[in-house]
Amino acid sequence: MKGLNIVGRRYLYLWISIITIVAGFIALAIWGMPLAIDFTGGGYAEVQFPSGQTPPLDEVRALYAEFGVEDAAPRTGQPGELLVRSGQLTGTLNDEIVAAMRSRFGEDVVLLRFDSVGPTIGREVAWRAVGAIAMASLAIMAYIWYAFSGTPNAHRYGISAILAMLHDLAIIFGMQAILSRIFGWEVDALFLTAVLTVAAFSVHDSIVVFDRIRENAAKARRKTPYEEIVNDSINQSLMRSINTQLTVFLTLLALVIWGGATLRHFVVILMIGVLSGTYSSIFNAAPILVVWQNEEWKTWFKRKPEKAGRYDRG
Repeated sequence: MKGLNIVGRRYLYLWISIITIVAGFIALAIWGMPLAIDFTGGGYAEVQFPSGQTPPLDEVRALYAEFGVEDAAPRTGQPGELLVRSGQLTGTLNDEIVAAMRSRFGEDVVLLRFDSVGPTIGREVAWRAVGAIAMASLAIMAYIWYAFSGTPNAHRYGISAILAMLHDLAIIFGMQAILSRIFGWEVDALFLTAVLTVAAFSVHDSIVVFDRIRENAAKARRKTPYEEIVNDSINQSLMRSINTQLTVFLTLLALVIWGGATLRHFVVILMIGVLSGTYSSIFNAAPILVVWQNEEWKTWFKRKPEKAGRYDRG
């Protein structure tokens, strides 16, 4: 084999992925992911105190309760910034509460943002989000299966690409739980956009590697070990994958630094997805093909595989 022996160490890389995903699931189980009003419905207000000091949250909660808003969940953001979420908050009521804040706390409080979504619309958006991810996965698998038609075991390429994509989505959800815990970031419509974008990135990078495997397999001698074909293909496409994703990553990094707070959550999720997608396409997707071709799961149960792992053009 030439270059890095990635396929030879495939189980090391697969275990790294499994451990990372399990850690993310543990974070999800412990902390969960707070849903924005895009999914839950309700009102969301951001107000700014010019002095840079927000009042105690208990006093803010009591003020909202005076207006009949019993489920207000205030928290602080940037210095002097107060963020309040409630399922009972409406635009008119919020204006009255902001006016009361100006009177009670003696500051010219500025309303930076107010969003309101009905609970029915929120549930509909949530279900459509799940449906969009499911439909995208099926469409991607069908497309790869069609694109690789004529290649032996073409369905394996599509399924392997989906498995790598699911790996990346699992990483994103786990990291979102951690980021929500640290920064208070909520899952909103932009998060869904980032998830679908990462899915496209992941599959695209896997297809680049798979296409090189198909080309090399067609030219290989009949008895060439399949893992040698795959490993050579990964090494041949390695720098292209890294350079492409590095360019995207640096662009996103610039947006995180200079793009403002509104887009920061969205861009950070994209950065995580780009890194995970690059890893999964190189260290997961192609090695899964080798495990499948060699029927290596049989050895996990102390049985000798029936195939020797040679490439057969069919």
